[in-house]
Amino acid sequence: MKVPLLDLKAQYAAIRGEIEEAVERVLESQYFILGPEVETLEEEVSRYVGADFAVGVASGSDAILVALMALKIGSMSGGKATDAVITTPYSFFATAGSITRAGAVPIFVDIDPATFNIDPERLKSFLSGLKGSGDSLKTKEGLTVKAVMPVHLYGQTSDMDPVLELAVKYGLSIVEDAAQAIGSKYKGKGAGSMGDFGCFSFFPSKNLGGYGDGGMLTTSDKSLSDRARILRNHGSRPKYYHKIVGLNSRLDALQGAVLRVKLGHLDKWSEGRRKNAEAYRELFTSSGLAAGKNPVVTLPTEVDGRRHIYNQFVITVEKRDELRKHLSDSEIGTEIYYPVPLHIQECYKSLGYGKGDFPVSERAALTSLALPIYPELTGEMIEYVVNTIAEFYK
Repeated sequence: MKVPLLDLKAQYAAIRGEIEEAVERVLESQYFILGPEVETLEEEVSRYVGADFAVGVASGSDAILVALMALKIGSMSGGKATDAVITTPYSFFATAGSITRAGAVPIFVDIDPATFNIDPERLKSFLSGLKGSGDSLKTKEGLTVKAVMPVHLYGQTSDMDPVLELAVKYGLSIVEDAAQAIGSKYKGKGAGSMGDFGCFSFFPSKNLGGYGDGGMLTTSDKSLSDRARILRNHGSRPKYYHKIVGLNSRLDALQGAVLRVKLGHLDKWSEGRRKNAEAYRELFTSSGLAAGKNPVVTLPTEVDGRRHIYNQFVITVEKRDELRKHLSDSEIGTEIYYPVPLHIQECYKSLGYGKGDFPVSERAALTSLALPIYPELTGEMIEYVVNTIAEFYK
């Protein structure tokens, strides 16, 4: 039996007619950049997320970059960046890379081992060691801390109440990296609706994925949404008149049309992923792999009050690399998210971090493994995955 990590062909087969009709609609209109399809998608996404406004951009990375630019984060003095944004070292590179591209410095805080998201207690401890508040909140190196960027990793939200409370206390902006979490909930609130900005990716492998790159920001602050719209289009309003310097980051109409079709199926697909996650739980537990005080397989944590939409189903195991090879030999697709934490990436040597600084993130990088979770999986395929893992640990 073959079990790919993701099967987008199966998804496409189910919606082919709707997609062809949507694409034909754009081709007939000959309106390919922004326009009515994107505007309607923005309205639909803002309602779905629970924010007042949404702004389509060219990628999830650009969504973060535009959010930081709209918040006026990123300044230089003597050729060096003077602003900083706090985030986690266990995330896709765009989280920190977009902070750097905005002209700011990423500062890392370790993660909660149960959820892989930023640890509020560690964040609180870090902030309590700084001096000042608001625009004068300084690190010992003299950086001004402007924002916190919690990452809603793998489809589950961060613990947002304490993060938001700390942001208010210290006068910080909140930019939610919700690239993997559209449709996830925190105490009834949608990911991307709680901070100053929410940032989403429509990369094809996401729960809501386009047929190319694409991204979106959400916010309930009209002035911020207006600034983001100007920034995504070279800083121009009206056309050819530039009060600020922006960038070219506009969502294509073809992507907008495709995403509108897929958004209508998203809740059904998310429930399919949740159903498959439950099947994994039952099989791993009944097999004994996830039972007892020292389980062989540690399963993803479902936190009360949060809706996990399983962009990935990530287990942690010992002998991870050997297990992955065994699964590959059995034609089961897996992925390692992420093998090298951001604080020890070569391009961030200048930040002064080293191995051992963020032990929870480093352990996650060595032990985590993503299993297939897409909604088109069959029960037989899930059973095959679990049985193959059981076979390895025997």
